[in-house]
Amino acid sequence: MKRITAIVLALGAITLFSFPVYANSTGNQGQPNQSCQSFFGDAGPFTPSGFNTVGFNHAETVYAGAQPQNSNNPAAVSQYDVACFQAASH
Repeated sequence: MKRITAIVLALGAITLFSFPVYANSTGNQGQPNQSCQSFFGDAGPFTPSGFNTVGFNHAETVYAGAQPQNSNNPAAVSQYDVACFQAASH
């Protein structure tokens, strides 16, 4: 019984940790260069609440990847860019 439990747990762990392998890829390294405005637009059924507010517009100027805040680091990738890429690919 312990052996079956161990096998089931091992298979479950392998399945759980293999999900990132199936994530969509931009096909290149670095920032995904995805604009949420191009996907969500000004309004629509999938537009997140607060998307077109003053606070959100200010955040776009200071998040990772906005010049000069990223310290010229080409690997500075924000979760915002990644989330917009993922939303656009589904």
